[in-house]
This record gives sequence, C-alpha cells and structure tokens, in this order.
Amino acid sequence: MNPDLERQNLVNLLAQEGIRDPRVLQALGEVPRHSFIPRDLRHRAYENNALPIGFEQTISQPFVVAHMAEVLQLRASDRVLEIGTGSGYHAAVLARLVTEVHTVERLPELHELGTQILEELGYHNVYTHLGDGSLGLPEKPHFNAISVTAAAERVPPSLLAQLANGGRLVIPVGERGSQILEIITRHGDKLEHQRSFGVRFVPLLGEEGW
Repeated sequence: MNPDLERQNLVNLLAQEGIRDPRVLQALGEVPRHSFIPRDLRHRAYENNALPIGFEQTISQPFVVAHMAEVLQLRASDRVLEIGTGSGYHAAVLARLVTEVHTVERLPELHELGTQILEELGYHNVYTHLGDGSLGLPEKPHFNAISVTAAAERVPPSLLAQLANGGRLVIPVGERGSQILEIITRHGDKLEHQRSFGVRFVPLLGEEGW
C-alpha cells in the first residue's frame, strides 16, 4: 500500500466525478484517511466507499465528504460546526479549509477516538465536544457553516438558530434508510432551501433527532 499514491488516485477520481473546488480536492489529498479507519480495513482506505468504524457508525464516502464541503462554499476565515465526529475524518478535511472547526459526538467511545486521532495528527484548529449533536453548541452560536453527518427526519431548529447570516447548512433529510442532502442558506430571517442527491447516513439521535 502506497497511501500517497492511492490518495492522489482518489482525488483524481473525485475530480472526474464532478468535484470542482480546488481547495476541497487539495484537502482530500492532504488528509490521511487511512489514519481514521480501523487497522483491518486500512487496505480499503482510499476506495470511494463508506466504511465501518465500529459502534454501528461509518466513515463517509469520500465523494460525499467532498461534495458536502464544496456546497458549503467555505472560506479560510470561517467557523464551522460539524455534527457527528465519528473517527474525525470529516472534521480533518474541514480543518484544512477553515480557521476553526467545532465537532460534536454523542458516543463517548467515538468522541475519545476522534479526539485522539485528531490530536495525534496535529489538527489543533479542531475542537471536539461530547454531547447531543441535534442541539448543536448553543453556547457557541453563529457558525458560518454547519455540516451534519447523520440523517434527520427534519432539520433541527437548534442548528438553524446557530447558523450565521449568509451561512450554509448541509444535512441529509428523509427516512432512516434513505435521505436527500439539503443545503440551507440563511438570508437574515429567511431560509433558502436547495436539494442535492440521494444519500444514506446513520440516524441523527438526540432531542431534536430520531
């Protein structure tokens, strides 16, 4: 296994499949996805597939990670909230694109794992939090972007309340087995809704989730 070569091949594939933002492609090319995957699956780290990370959770498909980052239209100065830390891969990609990432995980075991991996790899602009992701981080409101990596039946009101003016939120919305990625942009008191493509995420559990 040559991780650098396999990672570049993955980036080339993502570009062929429609990812256009050069900053997003560069971020995917810099983050060592194999470091966020259990050892027995590391030989599959650079497949364009979701993979299990334990505790009935997954690390998202690279194309979906890239697409979610791209539709957020991130700027280097942004503060981002991620819901669903998992093993930390998505947060690491976001950390390459913005100034500050806050990520929330409800499972203590994954919170500990994700925090450890991110710290070991030197992602010092990622702040991990243990808690109910459906409620976000009400003590740190007004994020420029919010990325939700778990599926909800509806968009949690608490997350919308924490989105800054001009900010964007991306979330899979639908039933437990099938969802559509929704992109929501705040224009003052108005919310603009767009729909992307079909996805399948683990459910967002919590007070404003399932």
